[in-house]
Amino acid sequence: MSEPKKMHPVAAVVYALRQLKEMLIPFLIFVVFGSRGTDWDLFYLIGSIAVVVLVLVYGVLSWHRFTFRIEQGELRMEYGLIVRKKRYIPFDRIQSIDLSEGILQRMFGLVKVKVETAGSGGMGLQDGEAVLTAITMQDAQEIHDYLVAIKKNGQIQHEDEDRFLREDVLYKISVPELLMLATTSGGVGVVISAVLAFVFQFEEFIPYEQIFNGFENFVQNGVLFISVVVFIGFLFAWLIALLGTILKYANFTVKKVADDLVITRGLLEKRQFTIPMSRIQAVRITENLIRQPLGYASAFVESAGGSALDQESAKVLILPIVKKKTIPSLLEPYLSDYHFRVRFSSAPKRAYRRYVMKGWIFVLPILALAVWFFRPWGYGAVTLLAFSSIWSYLHYKDAAWSLDEGMLTFRYRNMAKNTVYMRKNKIQSFSVKQSAFQKKLKLATVEAIVKSGHGGAGGKVVDLEKRDADQIYHWYSHKISTPNE
Repeated sequence: MSEPKKMHPVAAVVYALRQLKEMLIPFLIFVVFGSRGTDWDLFYLIGSIAVVVLVLVYGVLSWHRFTFRIEQGELRMEYGLIVRKKRYIPFDRIQSIDLSEGILQRMFGLVKVKVETAGSGGMGLQDGEAVLTAITMQDAQEIHDYLVAIKKNGQIQHEDEDRFLREDVLYKISVPELLMLATTSGGVGVVISAVLAFVFQFEEFIPYEQIFNGFENFVQNGVLFISVVVFIGFLFAWLIALLGTILKYANFTVKKVADDLVITRGLLEKRQFTIPMSRIQAVRITENLIRQPLGYASAFVESAGGSALDQESAKVLILPIVKKKTIPSLLEPYLSDYHFRVRFSSAPKRAYRRYVMKGWIFVLPILALAVWFFRPWGYGAVTLLAFSSIWSYLHYKDAAWSLDEGMLTFRYRNMAKNTVYMRKNKIQSFSVKQSAFQKKLKLATVEAIVKSGHGGAGGKVVDLEKRDADQIYHWYSHKISTPNE
């Protein structure tokens, strides 16, 4: 591929649509709100059409000026309308190549190729990556094969060929697991929030006052009617979230190919991620409030790759939903540096009252306001203290740590229960913090950070024994290997 090539013309359409999407809110303000009730309606209309035409023309010209080729061990791209820019990416510095097929790409048998690297650029380029928006599968395969050849020093040794080409399927989602994943996801709240945000953008046109007056009349029909309406609304949001999750995670498959994990997923938009094993910084097991009682969990890997604009390439989902007890047997054969059967040390019993008090600090002001302004119904807010105590107990119960064979494991709870497995040589920083109140009780908070994308990730456990915190700190900072390392 030494001759310069252009992307498919679909790239011009995709680029223009992306620009129009980013301009949607300003466009609505300019056209709808700015022109209403003025003598400038024709001006606003012509201006809006001109903006759309300019964006389309810019997309076409940008596509026309963008070329790519493989030459002298580099992926070379040239782009720019007024100022011609060149970007040469040596293949031996490419971190990974990810493929995806959006609706437009699939209509024409094309793929989108994202090359993760350290640079940034213009059309088709984002921070930390280069993107070929629409190219043929043949060109994408040629780029991938060239990268494979470079990784193997230009050739595949015969004795390693079988290992290098063999694809071991680590995990493939089943239909029952896909339905379980969709039904236990937290997408309902996102859908409701998005609908409300969209609706209130048009408050000038929607007669909210009449709607609320009509709603007051409906309220008089009784609580049963209101309950049915609310139930139908949540059911509708749940169905939308259910469908979205199924489309996103259908055919989810994880394979180990040579020294990479290759993840493919999606029904309407197909995506493929490649994660070099050497870039895995930590493994995270997550159990949300619905899945934990059912014994299900999800597994992520924190990767040193990814960009600031695409955090999905940093925190990568490798097991969407599986029985938690099956995770060791699924991951340990392929992630040989990690082991998932560890013995935890929990937070001491005297730390529980600190967890409870921290929960009550947030609840007591709400309780006082409810009792003061909404008596007698406000007294019902007293039940918040009970819920807060239960929630604090869950936080306390899940706080734990483990040191085993050169690996540090933290367990803690935010909204979901998290268990993070980190190798010592991957931990970038470790800290022990102790407030004045913790010092009296001989407690401390520990935090470990690994590289994830352009930032950091890891875990923090609150109110451990101070001597346990010191033991972890000594293990991390000690320069001489010990049997525990």
